[in-house]
Amino acid sequence: MRNVLIMTLVGSWVFLFPLMVAADETPPVTVGSWRKAAPAPSARTEVAAAVVAGKIYVIGGFSPLRFGNVRRLSVSDAVEVYDPARDLWRKAASLPKPLHHTAAVTIDQRLFVMGGFKPGMTSVWNPVTTVYEYLPDKDHWIERRPMPTARGALAAAVLHGKIVAIGGFDGDRSLSTVEIYDPASDRWEKAASLTVPRDHLAAASLDGRLYAIGGRINLDYHRNLAVTERYDPVTGRWNEVEPLPTPRSGIAAATLSRMIFVVGGEGGKGTFGENEAYWPKADRWVTLPPMPTPRHGLAAAVVAGRLYTLCGGPRPGGSYSRVNESFVPGSVSP
Repeated sequence: MRNVLIMTLVGSWVFLFPLMVAADETPPVTVGSWRKAAPAPSARTEVAAAVVAGKIYVIGGFSPLRFGNVRRLSVSDAVEVYDPARDLWRKAASLPKPLHHTAAVTIDQRLFVMGGFKPGMTSVWNPVTTVYEYLPDKDHWIERRPMPTARGALAAAVLHGKIVAIGGFDGDRSLSTVEIYDPASDRWEKAASLTVPRDHLAAASLDGRLYAIGGRINLDYHRNLAVTERYDPVTGRWNEVEPLPTPRSGIAAATLSRMIFVVGGEGGKGTFGENEAYWPKADRWVTLPPMPTPRHGLAAAVVAGRLYTLCGGPRPGGSYSRVNESFVPGSVSP
């Protein structure tokens, strides 16, 4: 709160009196800087990632076509683990099947990977329902109850101990489908649909609410969206909030300092380096320093107060990278 003087005119008299008003609030993060980190062992795009015990697991995607992956049409089953504390990478047990455009989340140090597309005889765009759980102590994957709806290019986030799978593409069209998975019971249930069907979107949860951000229509990055929707579990409804400043798809999102950071993406004119953060408290977006390397199909994860952006394609479509860059917030309000 701060004092301001209010002037009131009564007849020929002027009165000045103090009034307490709320001071302008500053977003938690207003500036920051990017740093390079150790590149990933393999170049990939359309990956997923999640954090377990302070380490980032980068999962699946596409890798450059070579003799060893011709039969699976360059779709990857690789799982590579980055340790930010040591700036080192290692390999983990491969996915049970090669997948791209999956979604990955962590609950209580349990890593789950759901949906995506698998390669077939003539196409790489075959949506799946599979859900895999990774057991870190055994370096092993097990299969859990599948999603009710087959889809890839979906988004997922954790809300109140459950996994929410959002949108995606089912092989024919973009979806508004939202389904919730309870790891404790190994069961899925349907939830209210998005107001805008889309794929290649991002999702994040913050302060007990869920956000679905950006995306595209029917896999077409010439039809990018800015729409941002918020799900309230109390009302069970989605409502639109302030849209993403830059319409984008093939993006990644993560929460840091009470804000949702949305990075990267692709469109008809190229890839995006944009780094825009949503502040739910004020329903407001903040534009922050862009990624040094614009990319789409990348992953984003937060460890120890830093945002990491990993892999992804530097050009629209089939391109790959080993890039690993971290964003360090430079101004955090109390």
